[in-house]
Amino acid sequence: MYGLYLKSRGCDVYTASDGAGALRQAAAIHPDLIVMDLAMPRLDGWAAVERLRRSPATRSIPVIALTAIPGARESARLSGCDAFMSKPCLPQMLWCEVRLLLGIEAGDDEPAADDSQDEADNNAMTS
Repeated sequence: MYGLYLKSRGCDVYTASDGAGALRQAAAIHPDLIVMDLAMPRLDGWAAVERLRRSPATRSIPVIALTAIPGARESARLSGCDAFMSKPCLPQMLWCEVRLLLGIEAGDDEPAADDSQDEADNNAMTS
C-alpha cells in the first residue's frame, strides 16, 4: 500500500522482503530515502539500520521506521532512524514525512500532466 502510494507521487520504489535484502539493495541502488519496517525476517529493521549507519556508502540515507510494534519509537531512534511512524498510518502522512526529510516543498510533488518521469524523481526503498 505504501509503495503504491509513493509511486503515485512520482517516486521510484524498490522493495525488500527482509533486512538483508534491504542492505543489499541500499548499497546497490543508493536510494534517496528508505522506509524500513522494524519487524522483518532474517535481519530485523533495527539491525539493518545500524548496519546502514556503519557503512560509508549508506550512512547518509534518511531512514523512516514504519512499524506496528508498540513502543518502538525510542529503539528506532537509537538504531539510527531519522523518523518514526506507527502502522497503521495514512499513506499521505508517510508522504509528508518523506517530503520533510527530502526537502520537497508542498506542491513540488504534483505529477506532470503527461505522467512522464524525469531524472529528478526520488528513489524510495520500502522493506
